[in-house]
Amino acid sequence: MNTLHLVLKAKWYELIEQGDKLEEYREIKPYWEKRLGVLYDQIIFHYGYTNRKMVFQCEGVTIGEGKQEWGAAPKTQYFVIKIGKRLG
Repeated sequence: MNTLHLVLKAKWYELIEQGDKLEEYREIKPYWEKRLGVLYDQIIFHYGYTNRKMVFQCEGVTIGEGKQEWGAAPKTQYFVIKIGKRLG
């Protein structure tokens, strides 16, 4: 099973935990191109660099504009990581 680990700031972690944020964004740069060029089954979100974490299904990665209320800059293309059902 391929797992994507992402470290988040408190605001974004809590929005995902509450079920209010359904996508996570990463800039289109060589680092993320290499990392997100793989199919992932699940995502583990880490609350900063603590032991607090949660696991979700990964519904895929696309490229597109994100929502400003979820941290995306206007008229900017991102890797859009689709968050599925919570697993743990």
